[in-house]
Amino acid sequence: MAEFVVKIADDRGRVQQHIEQGYSEAEVRDRFSQQGYLVYWVKPQGMLTSGVSLRRRRKLKQSTFLVFNQQFLTLIRAGLPILNSLELLIKRQKDAQLKLILENVRERVKGGELLSDAFAAQGIVPKIYTTTLMAGEKSGNIDEVLTRYIGFQRLAMTFRKKLFVSLIYPTLLVTVVLIMVTFLFTYVVPKFGELFESLDQKLPAITLFMLAVGQNAQRYAPYVLVGLAVFGFVMWRWKDTDRGADRIDRVILSMPLLGDIRLKHQVASFSRMLATLLQGGLPLVPAMETAGASMTSRRILKGVMRAGVRVREGQGLAGSLEEQKIFPELAVEMIEVGESTGALPSMLNSVAEFYEEDVQTALGASMALIEPIILMIMAVFVGGVLISLYLPIFSMGVH
Repeated sequence: MAEFVVKIADDRGRVQQHIEQGYSEAEVRDRFSQQGYLVYWVKPQGMLTSGVSLRRRRKLKQSTFLVFNQQFLTLIRAGLPILNSLELLIKRQKDAQLKLILENVRERVKGGELLSDAFAAQGIVPKIYTTTLMAGEKSGNIDEVLTRYIGFQRLAMTFRKKLFVSLIYPTLLVTVVLIMVTFLFTYVVPKFGELFESLDQKLPAITLFMLAVGQNAQRYAPYVLVGLAVFGFVMWRWKDTDRGADRIDRVILSMPLLGDIRLKHQVASFSRMLATLLQGGLPLVPAMETAGASMTSRRILKGVMRAGVRVREGQGLAGSLEEQKIFPELAVEMIEVGESTGALPSMLNSVAEFYEEDVQTALGASMALIEPIILMIMAVFVGGVLISLYLPIFSMGVH
């Protein structure tokens, strides 16, 4: 028996990671799945199967992986066997990490493993991909499920690009404001302080206050930067813990505007992913577990896990989600209609489309409101600093 590192979540969404003994990765995964746990991944203790250290593994680039799947699908549709297709794509693959993964997958498939198990053993491939492949292998329609997966990834990437583009200008604006404020207080204000000392003139209270702020900013700026760096590092590590992720998620979701946008984005992603898995032939509960595990919101993850338990007990999907009080009422009603008419996957796609458009609209309206507010704050702040600095000079001119 060998030792494996296992990452699982229970029905309450609590994530655990520990070492377990077993005969193979598939055997350990099946053991925990049968106990009702959601298995994120199973990896050999110390090293991955490809011989690459766990700590050295980088996140798989989605665009590169999407191109590989498009080429893989084309070769399979052309009638090439899976092993021949992998051999051909490995020779043409320029991404070193993906090439290493594909080589290990090829060796595993040669050894008799299923393609889905071979990809799952890498520990870095998205679970929605491996479960989609597994459904295709069971139904004998790998090309069909790959087509759905590629379509899903294209839509998801397009949506993320739109969100990214929407946030570029406000981010640049805030960055410029912070740089300008830092420059004013650490360089410009102290220079004016030296000038006023040489003039030996009584200064207004607002000017004295601004000079004191500038001198302290220049003196303590290095310590503040170090403190912010340490705080950022601690928060980055804390967010990876179960408690930290849960607390941060609660804070974000409780925000008036950002929380609503994040919740709708998560609902849209979950609905789209669940529809893709159901269309690929996966049963409802495993599809819910896979889609839920891909959510970045810990509240959504826990809610979906609890809803999955209720569905396993025989309750409907809409009723189970409504009990968790997470999904918006409209989404639950649409899912209920889909269940009652036997068209759940298509209705889930409709839910995803509706909330993706809603997120785009809300984000556009928010940016239209935030951008002028940032400009106004910047104008008032910078204007106040300049007036306080030039006021003594104006007073000299009057006298």
